[in-house]
Amino acid sequence: MKTLSKTVTAVAALTLALIAGQPAFAAKKEAAPAAAAAPAAADGGAVIPGLGVASFDAIIANSNAFKAAETQRQTTYKAQYDQAKSRSDALNAQIKPLVDKFNADRAGGKVADAQLQQQAVAVQQLQESGRAELQRILQPVSLSQAYVTEQIEDKLNDAVKAGMRKRRVSILISPDAILAVNGGAYNLNQDILNELNTLLPAAQLVPPAGWVPRQQREQQAQQQAQQPATGGR
Repeated sequence: MKTLSKTVTAVAALTLALIAGQPAFAAKKEAAPAAAAAPAAADGGAVIPGLGVASFDAIIANSNAFKAAETQRQTTYKAQYDQAKSRSDALNAQIKPLVDKFNADRAGGKVADAQLQQQAVAVQQLQESGRAELQRILQPVSLSQAYVTEQIEDKLNDAVKAGMRKRRVSILISPDAILAVNGGAYNLNQDILNELNTLLPAAQLVPPAGWVPRQQREQQAQQQAQQPATGGR
């Protein structure tokens, strides 16, 4: 069984959080789309035996190994977090006057469009380089979360199989694939989570030297396989 878990890395989350404070160009405000209402559970109805529902993302995020690593990471990588926060504050201070000038010039109507475009490009380039810099600073954090998540995913398949076996479930589907469900009769999240916590009580936080995430390893292996063979016969 191949896991389909999609976990947002810490570097992406923190980088967005740090950059979020940067000033933005003035723009027309649009109403945010209303959140989709959760489907109401059906009242009554027969429970279909052998059918279960589970969210791998929720199971991973609520596992003991994942939560413990999230807490430990704040201490282990405090230097990187502090450096990123300090650099983000400096970037914000550098960018804000440029954005304020752009908005004022555009509102005044006395600056040519070509000059406004140059100002906008300069600000955007500074923001992009700032994001890249923060990502480099937080790369050890990103690798740590990818390493922890991979360890959990390596045990998830066995946990899913054990949870399905104990609940006598033969078909497991994602919550995204259903419109409504009758209460918690089909929910296997807790069952799988219990099995996962048993299989992996804790994960290693710091990856070994030279470690790269599975997707990158697979890409490297594919590239090597595609390279023509060298040397004589």
